[in-house]
Amino acid sequence: MTTSGKRAPGRQFRHNDGGRAAAGYRGSARDSVARAIAIAAQRPYAEVYAALAAGVGAQRQRKTDGARRPASARNGVNVRQTWFRNYMQTLGFHWTATMSIGSGTTTHLRADELPPGRLVVAVSRHYTAVIDGVIHDTNDPSRNGSRAVYGYWSFQPTHERTLPRST
Repeated sequence: MTTSGKRAPGRQFRHNDGGRAAAGYRGSARDSVARAIAIAAQRPYAEVYAALAAGVGAQRQRKTDGARRPASARNGVNVRQTWFRNYMQTLGFHWTATMSIGSGTTTHLRADELPPGRLVVAVSRHYTAVIDGVIHDTNDPSRNGSRAVYGYWSFQPTHERTLPRST
């Protein structure tokens, strides 16, 4: 710990597929959302994948989706959908935005700029799990600590979510 109370910067990465291979999934996929949630929520990959597949399947297809690959748990999830926010909240996660239009980058994918705990972090075109400052993913997405963080879902244990807030 530094004197400011924040962890020292550093490249901390641990290879972790979130249980994807153990669940029998093979080949490449753009499933970073499923992997990150499985890791941070400590849930089986197959369970998370099935929940995301059901959510994507229930969402209305847009007219513009015809020209590109449709969203799926394997090919990418539109995380701006209401069902996704509700799913994350039922798992015990709370969203914190770190960027807004015109604000510029205020938070990077670095241990000293993220809070401790279990996080699902949104970066450009990717989601990754960060646990107490250590990135858990199949590849290091940090760009040596320069990658901008759009926001993150932080896990809040059940006892913290159910206690009344004091004002």
